[in-house]
Amino acid sequence: MTPSATLDQATRDTLQQLADVVVPPPVGWMPQTWGWAVLAGAVILLAAWFTWRAIKRHAANRYRREALQELDRLEARLADKQQRAAAVLAMAELLKRVALAGWPRAKVATLSGGAWVRFLRAHGGASPLPDELASLLDDLEYRAPGPSPNMDESRRWAGAVRKWIEGHVVSA
Repeated sequence: MTPSATLDQATRDTLQQLADVVVPPPVGWMPQTWGWAVLAGAVILLAAWFTWRAIKRHAANRYRREALQELDRLEARLADKQQRAAAVLAMAELLKRVALAGWPRAKVATLSGGAWVRFLRAHGGASPLPDELASLLDDLEYRAPGPSPNMDESRRWAGAVRKWIEGHVVSA
């Protein structure tokens, strides 16, 4: 006996009227409310602003990167005893060039001696200028070329110059 033969006529008619299950349409990726669109727009604007600021900061700190590259070349010259005194003098000149790149010429160019050291200490940021480097910079312009400083002292001066270049704060 077949299964349809055992069913009565009313059941067969009801089964004939059944339809397939209707599947709802897939959910779209577009936000259904304006709030999400506004939030997405705000996030895009914020990301663009942060990108713009990062590019400006990178461009504004170009002089620091170039000065650090120059300092690397000067530190390489410290190993040669014949060039060490000239390299130390060049580090002092490099500090002045960095300050001239960060501040107005009228404010920095005329500084020397104690005023120059006070300027470096005032704008050094988190890393203070060591006293031995301060005394060197204070009287370097008046010092006659003499014997080369020792290697350890020169390396400490180079480290202090590096910290000042990396950490100095230029007021807006």
